[in-house]
Formats: sequence, C-alpha cells, structure tokens
Amino acid sequence: MNTYEEKLSLLSEMIAFAKIDGEVHEREYRFLNIVAMQLRIETPVFEGLFKKPAPKIVIKSEHERILQFYRLALLMQADGVLHANEQKAIREMGINMGLSPYAMKSVLNEMQRSETGLIDPEILLALFRAQQN
Repeated sequence: MNTYEEKLSLLSEMIAFAKIDGEVHEREYRFLNIVAMQLRIETPVFEGLFKKPAPKIVIKSEHERILQFYRLALLMQADGVLHANEQKAIREMGINMGLSPYAMKSVLNEMQRSETGLIDPEILLALFRAQQN
C-alpha cells in the first residue's frame, strides 16, 4: 500500500463489506480497527469512514489485490456467520479486482478447512499462481 489515500480506500471498501449484512458486528469492528492500526489510520479518521467513505482507488498491484481479497475473506468470517450476500459480494469484489474466480474459491475452501480460518501466506499466493498457469 503506497499512499494514505489508497489505505483509506482499502479500509472504506472493507467497512462497506462489513455492512453488507445490515450491521457491523463487534468482532468485525475490532478486526477493522486492527487493520486501521496496521495501516496507521488515526482513530477519528477510521471512525469517520463509517459515515463518509473515502474515494475508491483501484489497486494496481496483483499482490496487493490478493492481500485485499484475503482481508475481506477474514472479515467475512469475523462474526462467525457466513451470509449468502457476503459470499456473493466477495466473489463480485474479487472479480472486479481482476482475480481468478477459481483461485478465490480455492482460497475460501482452504480457509474453511483450516481450524483457525487462516492460511499460510505462501499457500495463499500459490493458490493464485496455480490459476495463472
């Protein structure tokens, strides 16, 4: 992530995704807050994004798009409930990011098989690389 504006855009996208089921659950909020802290987004700015989203900036780097998809997948699982509209939205968002639908499905399946819901970064990248061949 290069610029502050890109970080705000990424976080806004995640907040919008968290709102898809009608509310932002406490676990989702905590996860978003952790991401905001990692991105060095100040608390008042972070909280302001819930009311007024930042302008959308397209992520150019494929690596960054894959990481954003993974963040969204983690967020989707944060509240412990997988809503159909979340699953539909994450697929659409991934396709709009230019990611392989097959790789996305593989990542989501791998996350479901994992006891913690996490997957190793090397496996994440390998799943996307496998679809490029």
